[in-house]
Amino acid sequence: MTGRTAQDAGPGAHKPLRRVMLSPSDTVIIFVVALLLFGPEQLPKVARWLGDAMRSMQNTTHSFMLEMERAASGEPGSSEKLPALPQAEDASSETLEPPEPDEPAP
Repeated sequence: MTGRTAQDAGPGAHKPLRRVMLSPSDTVIIFVVALLLFGPEQLPKVARWLGDAMRSMQNTTHSFMLEMERAASGEPGSSEKLPALPQAEDASSETLEPPEPDEPAP
């Protein structure tokens, strides 16, 4: 069964994702709309904020992927950073009872 494509597999088959690239005219239209919405004074601040947000998202994604790779490979280091959970005391001899109400409900 070599040479099959996603179209041959049927309607439920997964297709590879394609990157969408903006054309220069699309970029100009987006810039003009942003300029009209935010004005010339606010546009640099908005662009800086968007850049910082994208950088933060990339850093978070990168560190998440590194942690997942470490966990999958079994490398020590990622689990050493987490604090140990407190051990539960043996509660098998104790029974929990619901608290008694102060006043009966009307």
